[in-house]
Amino acid sequence: QVQLVESGGGSVQTGGSLRLSCATSGFTFDGNCMGWFRQAPGQAREGVAIIYTTWGGTRYADSVKGRFTISRDTAETTVYLQMNSLKPEDTAIYYCAAALGSPCGHDRVISPSMFNHWGQGTQVTVSS
Repeated sequence: QVQLVESGGGSVQTGGSLRLSCATSGFTFDGNCMGWFRQAPGQAREGVAIIYTTWGGTRYADSVKGRFTISRDTAETTVYLQMNSLKPEDTAIYYCAAALGSPCGHDRVISPSMFNHWGQGTQVTVSS
């Protein structure tokens, strides 16, 4: 059974940092596209960052480039999202997602449509 469990969310002030973790189980970690998405109230789910677990290639949404870093620990089968210089507009529920057996592709926009497994989400709140 595929499981994605997020942790690390919380409340911070503008300019602060948080590190989200996505602990995975139930599938072979190698050979998948893993992603972080976020959804603010009343808005569509937005792709934030993706990583290909085999060789660690990454891609980011323009809104987080230079501030967020996605990484993976193959031994711990965990994906991380380090978020620095947080802004109020980063406030959202953050979700971990997996596209099993799939490369991440080359589309400029990180679309949720290719991801077939999702975590329960973790709330991130940034106050000004």
